Amino acid sequence: MNANVGNIDRAIRILLGLGLITATLGGAIGAWGWLGVIPLATGIFRFCPAYLPFGIRTCAVKK
Repeated sequence: MNANVGNIDRAIRILLGLGLITATLGGAIGAWGWLGVIPLATGIFRFCPAYLPFGIRTCAVKK
C-alpha cells in the first residue's frame, strides 16, 4: 500500500473529516456526518483507494 495522498490533500481530508465528526457529535448534522471517518482515515494513512483505478497521485513520486 503505497502513499498516494499528498500533504495539502492530506490536510484537507483530515480537517474535513474532523469537522464532520465534530458536527455530528455536536448535533448540528445527522448520522451522515459519521462518513467523516472516511476522509479522516485516508488522510491519516495517506492512501485513497478511490485514486487507484485512475492512477491519481497527489504526492511526490520517490525516485
